[in-house]
Amino acid sequence: MAGGSDGGPVGLDAPTRTVVVTCADWPAVAHERPPDRPVVVMFANRVVATNPLARYLGVDAGMRRREAQRHCPDAELLDRDPDREARAFEPVVGALDNVTPRIEITEPGTCLFPSRGPSRYFGGDAALAERLTATVRGQLTMPTAVGVGIADGAFASTLASRRSARSEECGHDVSVIVPPGESPQFLAGFGVGALSESGGLAPEMVEVLVRLGLATLGSLAAMKAADLVARFGIEGGAAHRLASGLDLRPPRLADPPPDLDVSYEPDPPLDRADQAAFIAKTLADDLHERLGSRGLVAVAILIEASTTEGHVVER
Repeated sequence: MAGGSDGGPVGLDAPTRTVVVTCADWPAVAHERPPDRPVVVMFANRVVATNPLARYLGVDAGMRRREAQRHCPDAELLDRDPDREARAFEPVVGALDNVTPRIEITEPGTCLFPSRGPSRYFGGDAALAERLTATVRGQLTMPTAVGVGIADGAFASTLASRRSARSEECGHDVSVIVPPGESPQFLAGFGVGALSESGGLAPEMVEVLVRLGLATLGSLAAMKAADLVARFGIEGGAAHRLASGLDLRPPRLADPPPDLDVSYEPDPPLDRADQAAFIAKTLADDLHERLGSRGLVAVAILIEASTTEGHVVER
């Protein structure tokens, strides 16, 4: 049995105490448009993000292009640019390296890490949240709300961070910290739409849940997991786990076996990003083949880069 950072047992049904940091509306923020003009970011003919002004004028995520233009004819419609979003977010993540050495970027604008060690170091969850908020704000070049959520499990922490960001947007500077053991109660009042918006599940399944009268995560968690699996298959089980405050995958507790660890030490050292990217792709292909030969797939990977000065960056 694996051990946690405090030496106690940790399993899939013991969700990791997690902190999530969210920079609101990141796809729009990354385009660096003035905040006094409405900005709408599109992907596949649907709105994926807006700035606060466009949202105030009635444009919401999920709207089709024509509907968004009807609500806000003067909005600047921009295509989503994931590469731009990732580049813009890197300085934020780099600054957070001073708080914790291992950060998981769930998407540009949002990252997470286990909170136990950093929380102890900085004097508790509230002090950690305050430190994170100040660190992130110090790196932002465009105004946007910063949310920090701490809870048991990544899903609950993500929703907590987004609630925190919305509170800041309304003028309330608060982090959302869910006490240990209370993630199910915290989640109960959220609509099941959170499963697709923050949990990665299919919107079509969420629509069916609503039609069945299961409109909140609390009502979903009250169902028998077996009944949801029988109706929806694997996604039904995943939905029940998330609604119950559990993680979909266990925390990464130990380094992988040596034969599932690929590395390359260039001589002389690389001095261009494109060279590093090419080598990283080659290593990724090698790792993919090794996993495939064992009938395995990756649910999470760790990338580590070292400089000649001894600085190590992990993502």
